[in-house]
Amino acid sequence: MIKTPIEILKKYWGFDAFRPLQEEIIQTVLSGKDALGLLPAGSGKSVCFQLPVLKNEGLCLVISPLVALMKEQVENLRRKGITAFALHSGLSRPELENLMRVASESNCRFLYLSPERLGSKLFQEWLPALPVSLIAVDEAHCISQWGYDFRPPYLKIGNLREELPGVPILALTASATPEVQVDICRKLAIPEANIFRQPFTSGSLSFRVIRTESKFEKIRELLFSVPGSAIVYCRNRVSTRRIAAYLVGQGISAGVYHAGLGSEEREEIQDSWRRNEARVMVCTNAFGMGIDKGDLRQVIHADLPDSLENYYQEAGRAGRDGSVAHATLLYAEPDLETLKQLPGVAYPSVAHLSQIYQAAMNYLQVAAGSGEGNYYSFDAADFAKKFHFQVPDVIRSLKALEQEQLLAFFEQVYLPAQAVFIVSKEVLYEFDQEYPRLGRLADFLLRNYPGIFDQPAQINERIIANSLSIDVASVMADLGQLQTFQIIRYIPAKNTPQLFMVCDRLRAEAFRIDEENWQKRKNACEKRVSAFLHYINTDQCRSMQIASYFGDTELVPCGCCDNCVRNNAKSQNRFEKAKKKTTN
Repeated sequence: MIKTPIEILKKYWGFDAFRPLQEEIIQTVLSGKDALGLLPAGSGKSVCFQLPVLKNEGLCLVISPLVALMKEQVENLRRKGITAFALHSGLSRPELENLMRVASESNCRFLYLSPERLGSKLFQEWLPALPVSLIAVDEAHCISQWGYDFRPPYLKIGNLREELPGVPILALTASATPEVQVDICRKLAIPEANIFRQPFTSGSLSFRVIRTESKFEKIRELLFSVPGSAIVYCRNRVSTRRIAAYLVGQGISAGVYHAGLGSEEREEIQDSWRRNEARVMVCTNAFGMGIDKGDLRQVIHADLPDSLENYYQEAGRAGRDGSVAHATLLYAEPDLETLKQLPGVAYPSVAHLSQIYQAAMNYLQVAAGSGEGNYYSFDAADFAKKFHFQVPDVIRSLKALEQEQLLAFFEQVYLPAQAVFIVSKEVLYEFDQEYPRLGRLADFLLRNYPGIFDQPAQINERIIANSLSIDVASVMADLGQLQTFQIIRYIPAKNTPQLFMVCDRLRAEAFRIDEENWQKRKNACEKRVSAFLHYINTDQCRSMQIASYFGDTELVPCGCCDNCVRNNAKSQNRFEKAKKKTTN
């Protein structure tokens, strides 16, 4: 019988030894203590909470903001023969109820959910029935409003302390400054003595910063100089298309990935890159979370990210197999000016935020005092054009309003189609006789979606089309016809950016934000910008700069970044000159 952590590691992951700090974190959790793990991307964070649950009894609540990552980890666990489920926005209420019932009554070991789900009535009703033995908080830096990626729903995690007394919490993140680390511990009541910090830099990753006015040519040069798989990050969708087209013209296979693509198209492009059919992925920051491609040799940033945290997360996707990899940041002088202006852009005046908010509500035709709990398709480019805003300004303002818990903006989301019958069975029978073609579709819905007469059911137009041997467009048209005849209420699948109303629309005179906290967050943004500018302009070891920023005190020059190579060359040159002078 398997009993020890190392035996479990061998059985389920195939490893003979733990990675740095994994065993210490696991033992802390097994002893019933809380912990914060600061582990770089690709260092095996999931093992730290998955293994203790497999050794003991009970279920682990895994709180994560990334639906794609949830699904991927659930699939990986199931392939190992481990029962796991995920609660996400694509599930209908009947499906959520069934999932919670199965999770409470079966041998479910892992239940993944977004922080938004914690406060839902359905989850609260079922929580007492769940045998929770561990709470794992992924991307834990999102709980701090002083960090670069504050998400208000994370604040609800602290309430689990009262609802699940005695259950240990393991918080995990790859990027948190000392101030954010303290804030995480305070909000989750984790003793600061239980912080486990892995070194924030890798000896296999060479950081470089290059000033250039010819980014396209420099990217081509870098790709030709370093063979293997690569990612090129861009600030916007237009740049991804332009750079990818240029690279293809230079004989370099490249794919394009951004939040504006359909879910199937994104999946196809991602799989093509994973199979090395496309050598380079040219993308926005919508790509990368959950990606673990060991042979990724190079990450190039064609534009400056907003912070050192973002840059470190994205650059750290290279070289996870331990072999030498390169992270290169390109910039021109105007890029530095844009970065310096970021705090004012990201934290505009309250009057400007109110203007964007009211314009967005008018664009979506949300009446004052209504909208709470609803999703609305939101085309930021169309909105900006109609109301005379700039798209980047719109996106940043929506994110700011999200931090004020007025709404939530999802650039990359898939909401499945839903349908529910709104007539009696008698009326439906008469309709079937009069419209046999549409009646065939109605009968299919009744047979294949139990409960569709009582509750909205999640449906799949493609599966329906294949089953009825017709095309998807015809199915969608016929579903629309059934709605026109008031037989069903049909909501087509949404694969476009969504704006979710956290609360009812506020009237202009009722619009308020906490200006003191707003200013503090702006000050924190100014500090992040200052730190990033220092990283760009420093002549010291870049790995040491990153490590110091995240509070890592074990500072040793990496010897392989551009500054170390340059400084070593200078030292060697001075030595040679001194030697020559002495000899003469």
